Amino acid sequence: MKRMKEVLILAVMLFAFLSQSSVYAGDAGTKEEAVAMVKKAIEYIKANGNEKAFAELSNPKGQFVDRDLYITVYDMSAKCLVHGANPKMIGRDLIDNKDVDGKMFMRERMEIMKTNTTGWQNYKFRNPTTNQIEPKAMYLERFGDLVVACGVYVK
Repeated sequence: MKRMKEVLILAVMLFAFLSQSSVYAGDAGTKEEAVAMVKKAIEYIKANGNEKAFAELSNPKGQFVDRDLYITVYDMSAKCLVHGANPKMIGRDLIDNKDVDGKMFMRERMEIMKTNTTGWQNYKFRNPTTNQIEPKAMYLERFGDLVVACGVYVK
C-alpha cells in the first residue's frame, strides 16, 4: 500500500510538472504568429477602414492581443496610431524613442520601412506579460503609408 501511495504521488508530481512546462512553452508568441497577426491586421484594415480597424487593433482585450503579442501601427513619421498593449501611446510622435541601450529604434524602424515592404528589427522593450525589459524582435510590414508591426520577446 505504501509503495502504491508513493507511485501515485510521483505520478501526480510528474503530471503537474509536465502541465506547467507546456503552459510556459505556450506563454510567448512565436515569430510565425507575429507575422500572421500582422497579415491578419492588414486584412482587417482593408476590410473595415482605418477608423474601425484602429479601434479594434488598439483594444487590449480584443482579437489582436494574444499573450505577449499585440499590434502597433505607425505613420511613416513614427506617429503611433495603434498600440495594443498601451493605448496611452496613441497619437504620440515616437521618432526619438530609445531603448535601454540608447538605440534609436523608431528612427531605425522608419528607415527600414522606407526601403523595404517587410522586415525584422531587434531592440529591447518592456514585455507586457512580465513587466520586464527584454530583447524583442519586431516584424514590420508597410501597408500604404502605414507601418503595421508585431513583435516577439526573445529568450
